[in-house]
Amino acid sequence: MPTILKIARHSPERCPLNNEAQKKLDSEVTSKLGELCKKYGVKVLGSWLVPNEHLMVMVYDVPTLDTFQKYLMEPLIMKWIASQDTCEFKVAMTLEESMKLLK
Repeated sequence: MPTILKIARHSPERCPLNNEAQKKLDSEVTSKLGELCKKYGVKVLGSWLVPNEHLMVMVYDVPTLDTFQKYLMEPLIMKWIASQDTCEFKVAMTLEESMKLLK
């Protein structure tokens, strides 16, 4: 199963601590994220915030890249991604997986 890193940043003006519309959207996404992940077999392995940098990192375990693309096309997820100033998705692997490539 591929591992995906999501790296997202928002401006101070869009920070949910200062922006009611963003706070409402983030709350909606948080309440429905489990349901959407289950629908596509996506697992959130962890989420980290760096508040003073307005940075969020999430790690997903996905069944296939195609399935993850379909998850990203969900209207609520698309709206959430669009609310960020930058949002990158990167396919990643563990150190152990990368060492296997060297053999």
